[in-house]
Amino acid sequence: MAERVWTVSNILSSSRIVLLAPLAYCLFSEFEHNRLWAAAILLGGALTDFLDGYFARHFHEVSEVGKIIDPLADKVAVGAIMMFLVILGDIPIWYLALALVRDVLIIAGGLYIRKKKSIIAQSNMPGKLAVSFIALFLLLSVVRAESLEGVRIFVQWLSVFTMIVSLGIYGQRLFIGRAVDRTA
Repeated sequence: MAERVWTVSNILSSSRIVLLAPLAYCLFSEFEHNRLWAAAILLGGALTDFLDGYFARHFHEVSEVGKIIDPLADKVAVGAIMMFLVILGDIPIWYLALALVRDVLIIAGGLYIRKKKSIIAQSNMPGKLAVSFIALFLLLSVVRAESLEGVRIFVQWLSVFTMIVSLGIYGQRLFIGRAVDRTA
């Protein structure tokens, strides 16, 4: 029996990519409160990330397709938002490069594990923390509040640290062969 693709949780995951168009419009257009509208859209995307997992578990929609769509939508959305913010001069290009290299290595390792062991590697807790800190850094960068600049820089470095730690754990799984996180 074929697995359903268009579930509530998969639609919510896919919506993060769709939200990139109005987010870009708000960031690149000059109108009153454009950055606040962009922040609201960013928060809406973050909410879909929480809700897709909730609906997948609640309605028993956890699927192999969903395990691919969800992290892929996250990576596409975060990468695009970072590119927008680099273009606008709100975040440094090295930060975008670090996040992209990390994501490419994680995706390549995940594909390798899937091909060799026929399983889909799950995220680890430091990876989830890294994504949370990245999202907070991007939100603070979108808002551009001078009073929060110290917090924004602290969160930036916290996200860098957790990105490196999580990449190390993914790498350890790849080389040791443990594809499924036993602690999740």
